[in-house]
Amino acid sequence: MSFQIKPTSWYKMFSLGYRYMKSWPQKKQLTLIFPENRVIYITQFAIRFMPPIAAFTLCWQIALGGNIAIAIATACFACSLPMQGLFWLGRRSRTLLSLPLLAWLDKLNKKLAEAGRHSLQIEPPATYQDLANVLRRAFEHLDKTFLDEI
Repeated sequence: MSFQIKPTSWYKMFSLGYRYMKSWPQKKQLTLIFPENRVIYITQFAIRFMPPIAAFTLCWQIALGGNIAIAIATACFACSLPMQGLFWLGRRSRTLLSLPLLAWLDKLNKKLAEAGRHSLQIEPPATYQDLANVLRRAFEHLDKTFLDEI
């Protein structure tokens, strides 16, 4: 069971999701370990293509004399897909790390400090956002063998 730190509003949740999406390292090595890479790819696709698809669907139904209520419902659903991805990412960014991931995060942060890089100060309780920040720095400054310890 995972616990979360609860944000205060929907807008805050979407902005946390967007920040998490931008800070998570999109590396192939992480795809098999974490679902974030797939969710981020789908969310970015939805942000880019769903609003035009919604507008096209709405115009198509109106031009063909279709049911306007169904067209509006379809357009609203298409526009909600990017928001669903950002909401999931926002919740995930606030989810507390499990004990094995927390131990791995501490090891990774220590390796960054040993390599002469500034390690990040992680305030308890550690979340997936903290993991994303440390992973991004590790991919920038360490060799890829740090992933073997997961």
